[in-house]
Amino acid sequence: MHRHHSAPENTQELLVTLGHLIDQALENIRLQQAPAELGVALQRHMLPAELPDFPGIRIAGRYSPSQDGLAVGGDFYDAFPMRDGIAGIAIGDVQGHGVEATAFMGEARASLRALASVTVDPGEVLACVNDLLISLGCDLFTTCSLLSVVPESGEISVARAGHVPIVWGTDGGDSGISLDAGGVPLGILPSQRYPVTRRRLARPGYLVLVTDGVVEGPAYPMDEGLAAVSALVGAADAADPGELAARVIEVADLTGHKDDAAVLVVRYDGAPGAG
Repeated sequence: MHRHHSAPENTQELLVTLGHLIDQALENIRLQQAPAELGVALQRHMLPAELPDFPGIRIAGRYSPSQDGLAVGGDFYDAFPMRDGIAGIAIGDVQGHGVEATAFMGEARASLRALASVTVDPGEVLACVNDLLISLGCDLFTTCSLLSVVPESGEISVARAGHVPIVWGTDGGDSGISLDAGGVPLGILPSQRYPVTRRRLARPGYLVLVTDGVVEGPAYPMDEGLAAVSALVGAADAADPGELAARVIEVADLTGHKDDAAVLVVRYDGAPGAG
């Protein structure tokens, strides 16, 4: 008789214990998800809700969070008016992950906007942002590409701080990778100079800026990722910049990346009033 009574009691105790273990596991998951969700929400809040248009220029961005929900990063992009109607366009990637990286991203983005109101030279802006970030005393750093575009003429000036090269393409189907000279990432060494490459957009087309999460991962070296993006841009056939940005961000799925990923597409429709 004792044996018949003990089995249900032991089973009930086992179920109660199992229930407690499941509750503890769920609570641990919730505790892990809370900072991850906070980080993703913070990141999305710091990215611009809307990107401005300029005469003859349309801009679209896309962001994909890390596949590891706890590894929220500091990828960012931005576009803003500079002096004399010049368009300022930036993308960057903060080293590291977590809320600290996201906060540092916010500081970098705010610094770019503030200093771009003083000068339209991208190299000077990056040099000043570099020294400003170092003065904040943070151990993090960020890569960055900054462009200024004169809508009336299609003249662009590009400065890079250790960032992924820009991909270009025209409506005629030509595309390529701009291996412009650059400097070290921002926030590492003081008093740096950042060379500026100047060219002119002669035909309607695109400039595509990405972070390394788009084009590099365990399954893809960066040159293959950039080639895949270049092929997409060459075949864009005058697509809306938002549509092209959505296609480009999908390259990140091919790379097997675990990092976050950001894309910024600049569509140049031609000089205002031309044609």
